[in-house]
Amino acid sequence: MIAAQALVDHALSLRWDTLLDAVQADARRLLHDAVAVGAAGAGAAYSDAVLAAARGWGGEGEGLVLGRPGVRLPPAQAAFVNAFQLHGQEYDSVHEKAVLHPLPTIVPALIAELDRAGPYSGEELLAAMVAGVDVAIALGVAATTPLRFFRPATAGVFGATAALARLKRLPRETAMDAMGYALAFSSGTMQAHTEGKPALPVQVAAAARSALQAIDVAQAGLPGPRDWLEGPFGYLPLFEAGFDLAPVLADLKNRRIAEVACKPFPTGRACHGGLVAVRKLASEHGVGPGDLDSLTYSAPPLIHHLVGRIAKPEMDTAYARLCLPYLAAVMLTRGRVGLDDYTAERLNEPDVLTLAARIVVVPDGNPDPAAFVPARAVARLKDGREIVLDVTSQLGSPDFPMSRDEHLEKARSCLAFVGLEAIHAPLTDLFDRFDTLADAREAFLLASGG
Repeated sequence: MIAAQALVDHALSLRWDTLLDAVQADARRLLHDAVAVGAAGAGAAYSDAVLAAARGWGGEGEGLVLGRPGVRLPPAQAAFVNAFQLHGQEYDSVHEKAVLHPLPTIVPALIAELDRAGPYSGEELLAAMVAGVDVAIALGVAATTPLRFFRPATAGVFGATAALARLKRLPRETAMDAMGYALAFSSGTMQAHTEGKPALPVQVAAAARSALQAIDVAQAGLPGPRDWLEGPFGYLPLFEAGFDLAPVLADLKNRRIAEVACKPFPTGRACHGGLVAVRKLASEHGVGPGDLDSLTYSAPPLIHHLVGRIAKPEMDTAYARLCLPYLAAVMLTRGRVGLDDYTAERLNEPDVLTLAARIVVVPDGNPDPAAFVPARAVARLKDGREIVLDVTSQLGSPDFPMSRDEHLEKARSCLAFVGLEAIHAPLTDLFDRFDTLADAREAFLLASGG
């Protein structure tokens, strides 16, 4: 249980004032990004159905739902809906090496805790978020073999539980009990990814809600499984075919949130290298849809596994967001990929689907099970030319960051997507100084539409 205790102790001891200025800036920026994306998720496919389901579970409360003015739910239900909205459009930030979206479980769980307790300061919420991100990513990077389960849900519940334990300043023993119950609630299948079904964000939603329940059960006095991490039926032996915790434990002092990448496009992260390459193909080489004979994106096996699927008529939005051939065709045709590219009409445009049929993703044999780069796009044109574009990093990653203007434009467009563009400037101001807020709920109240 040494590693499990080390992770819990790390989370509980994290202090905002000890973090580097750059790490604090990353935390504020990523929280702002998560909230804007979560608000846009109110307009995502199936989000109204998820809200209706959550309302059907009954109860009353003051739980805020991002992007939905006047909607209030019991906090656990609100966490479920917010988490679905945050991950439902594949626009949320990601840690590439861990193959994990840490914030869609952590942020909704923290907002729900603000709704039922507190007040908590912005500084305390940010410290809790950073602690939870450290824990979730630690579980992801400990894996040494290819992805078998859906880590944003399976590891995400532990990150959210650790974040709540830090926010509530639980005793170590209670926090360990809560993490044991997080193990009991941990689940998430990649079958939903394979079939392109909205069960992916539903799994994230369940993880956010389960984190609140794990905390509540532990605080009620129920002892939880203590060897939740490395026991014979603990998290890592059950969910990962191979793992190594030694490098993770040696690296706990480094704040993992600085490694989290923002997404410039509302698609699976594995699409982004190819999309930037296609954008360069058009902007730097003047290639249009009518010029392309074929495009081959040769990339690590993880990329092929995640987004190498074939574009087809009548795609579900969840399938299309994870289909690089379709999205590359959209980029070459329109010069962008946005939240409005997933309507039934756009998903079935004959010219785009015809172009997508000339685009393929092939695995390059990279032995790293978590590699997103390097990759290579080879475009063969109808005039006989061949253009080769190498991809060494993905836009939005620490090695290739989005600018502040790009970040703010993404936030603005997310709010505009659900008719809340008017709150963009005041919301930006609140998140720029979030750690000075006496009551962190102020920012989330605005992001919910008031």
